Amino acid sequence: MTVPAHESPSAPAAPNDHRSRALLLDLDGVLLDTRPVMRKAWQRVQEAHGVALPFRDYERHLGREFGDIMQRLGVTDTEAVRRTYEAESVATAHLAQEFAGIVETLHAFVAADWRLGVVTSKHVDRAAPLLARLGCPFATIRTPAGAGRTKPAPDPLLLALVDLEVDPAAAVYVGDMAVDQESAARAGVAYVHAGWGYGQPTAPAPETAASPKELLSLLLPARQLVEGSTG
Repeated sequence: MTVPAHESPSAPAAPNDHRSRALLLDLDGVLLDTRPVMRKAWQRVQEAHGVALPFRDYERHLGREFGDIMQRLGVTDTEAVRRTYEAESVATAHLAQEFAGIVETLHAFVAADWRLGVVTSKHVDRAAPLLARLGCPFATIRTPAGAGRTKPAPDPLLLALVDLEVDPAAAVYVGDMAVDQESAARAGVAYVHAGWGYGQPTAPAPETAASPKELLSLLLPARQLVEGSTG
């Protein structure tokens, strides 16, 4: 879904002031805490399809497209399982909560003239209502419904940057799983690990922000914050 508008770089710095800047973000574990929703949906899959695998096995592969996860777990009848999982996810979406400070952080980047986008492996029917709750003007949203391969391939990040008309060298991707880090590295995009999310970074160790507020101070110099807030 698109809403119009080598080596991983070692440390993400605020891109050059003379070109457009982009902040791309994952959804689960970065923008919203959706673990309660996913846990309920997986429980429903276990009940409806006799899947014995515990939620922790599913959670280990977060960041990948659902069909990819099912294949890795050896779960058959993927489409029937997907329908069950997605229906329960929609029914329990109210259990998701935004992380403390994330909305204020997003609006601070918008005020500082960054272009914002979301790159997620969550399918559009589940992603769109969750993102709408944040009330943030994302200029692009890339889900598996769009063109190209899914994470950890670089395609969704690069396509999002095409949407935003921003060069990879002027972009940062914020994720919380190994597939996010790999996707950013393959796209030539600086990566910041969301320390408040679900996964652990891999080598080479990326820059890590412990909270959305820390992400703000890491990427936006005080001068940009002041300029953005004064218009």
